[in-house]
Amino acid sequence: MSLTGANGLAHACATRPEAALRPGYHSPQAEVDVRLNTNESSEPPPQAFVDALADELRSIPLHRYPDRQATALRAALAAHHAVEPEQVFCANGSNEVIQCLLLAYGGPGRPAMLFEPTYALHSHIALLTGTPVVAGRRDDAFEVDPAEMARTLAAAAQMHGPASPAVTFLCSPNNPTGGVETLDRVRAVVSRVPGILAVDEAYGQFAPWSAIELLESEPRLVVVRTFSKTWAMAGLRLGYAIADPSVVGSLSNVALPYHLDALKQVAGRLALGFGDEMRARVAATIEERGRVAAALGDLPVEVWPSNANFILFRVSPHDGPQVWKALLDRSVLIRDVSDWPGLKGCLRVSIGTPSENDRFLSALGEVLSAEDDSRSTVC
Repeated sequence: MSLTGANGLAHACATRPEAALRPGYHSPQAEVDVRLNTNESSEPPPQAFVDALADELRSIPLHRYPDRQATALRAALAAHHAVEPEQVFCANGSNEVIQCLLLAYGGPGRPAMLFEPTYALHSHIALLTGTPVVAGRRDDAFEVDPAEMARTLAAAAQMHGPASPAVTFLCSPNNPTGGVETLDRVRAVVSRVPGILAVDEAYGQFAPWSAIELLESEPRLVVVRTFSKTWAMAGLRLGYAIADPSVVGSLSNVALPYHLDALKQVAGRLALGFGDEMRARVAATIEERGRVAAALGDLPVEVWPSNANFILFRVSPHDGPQVWKALLDRSVLIRDVSDWPGLKGCLRVSIGTPSENDRFLSALGEVLSAEDDSRSTVC
């Protein structure tokens, strides 16, 4: 018997429940004057990098598969971070690094542990790979409390056995809260968890320290990085992990053959030659972040300190989605995270150019003032 029509297809090809993305992860895309919703670099890459990439593209043998080991890129990254090439794994964005980690070390009966609120794709990719998720909660300052970590560890062990969790995620700086984990906290976590500790440092260049400092003494530590933010290469989707060579070998085993195309490998290698420009941009972003945070402090919102290229703030008693929509109506797009765990009433704004940030601050002040006037009229 053949099944035809939408109902028949739905019956025969039902997707797994885990394949449904958590509501609110994808930020709406819209044509606006000011886009500050996805934590991208506020400036394009240096023109000299674009020119060098265009020149080298002409010599890429596009009819041949790329270097399966990404040898030149891994060597360049190793030199950049003062590690060995055998400690570097490259992939299509840091999300693919996370996917490979969970394919290699997660799976049924091998849970991942994380602490909400945090990056939504840690739990989503875990579920896609058949990895159970055990989630703890961060405290009111969005930090990982030792007592909560102990409780979550105990829950993982009770549900899945004493070797649980197989993978633990710390996001530092944490997205969307902006806080950075101290090195002592990273040491404490890796000493207590039985499996891999993945420290996601997508915004690591904006923070005062990195878990990379601990790699030599912690073979179960994996540091995940991306080219999307400070290297201004979000459109190319390139990320990497730095870890013990045995972990890198496991990640390579689960990656698809030739998964990293030749263009990405060349772009990443060339980008590392523009370190001075990157560091100057990071410094400018940090300075601008301080200015925006101070301006937000003059508005009736709650602001959290940030070590990233974004700021989390709460607009309560105003309604978060309504404020977000009012900003969008003024052609300013930021991120509504008010339906993420523990973030009721919260919005997140990326740090843009000074003129973009001024436009955001002016629009937010106008929206909040209009909301206050409306509430006064009603009362």
